[in-house]
Amino acid sequence: MKLKTYQLLFVGLLILSACKKEPDAVTSPVEFNETTYTTLGTYDTSGVPHYLLPKDSITPAMISYIKATLPEKTDLRTTNPDLLTTKAIADIAITQPSDVLITFVSQRTSITNAIAFYTYPTTNPPASAKDIKQITYIFPNAGMNTKLQAGDKVKIGRFNAGTSVGFVLLRDGWDATGKALNNEAVHFCSNDVLNPEIDPNLKKHAVLINYAAENKVLIGFENTDRTNPSCDHDFNDVVIYATVTP
Repeated sequence: MKLKTYQLLFVGLLILSACKKEPDAVTSPVEFNETTYTTLGTYDTSGVPHYLLPKDSITPAMISYIKATLPEKTDLRTTNPDLLTTKAIADIAITQPSDVLITFVSQRTSITNAIAFYTYPTTNPPASAKDIKQITYIFPNAGMNTKLQAGDKVKIGRFNAGTSVGFVLLRDGWDATGKALNNEAVHFCSNDVLNPEIDPNLKKHAVLINYAAENKVLIGFENTDRTNPSCDHDFNDVVIYATVTP
């Protein structure tokens, strides 16, 4: 009788175990397996491009504005939640043949991030990583120990109307030891759909900041998976802006 009781208990435990649900995933790795990688040109052993243009002047007022808008290690969800709740993304839609230039403004991170871009037809935005056929590096090292200076600028190309330009922060995309780029680094994109977080409220990794005083729209990046407890959600890890000229 005692043995039968134990058997029943064992069966009951098996049933409970089978019915127990695994915790819901909070993030799902995004693989860019169908993407090729290229650069705009050569760069030195610190990751500074040899194709820099004459630099822009970055005013102290702009830096102060960034620090006030994206304070270090301060969660943007509490300081400026509107920047996160907007459905606007940081991709640039080209409406007439235009040159696009990207200017490095600042970085506040302990990670050697790279900044890159991709393009797609504006009327056919990417639904997944497989839709991104090519990623081109802009700044090989725009993170920790970068030799870039505020105002360093490059031309990423001339694009026809109907083209959109999206941006990628590759977390640890610069291998400081090997002095090389790491295409296998985790990608965080300006288009939310390409990011790994499951919760749509956590998928944004690039915010748009209107700096009306100088007629600039800044882009601030967060370089950590936003489901990770170590993420500070401050979106100041790399800050850039684009200049679009017909």
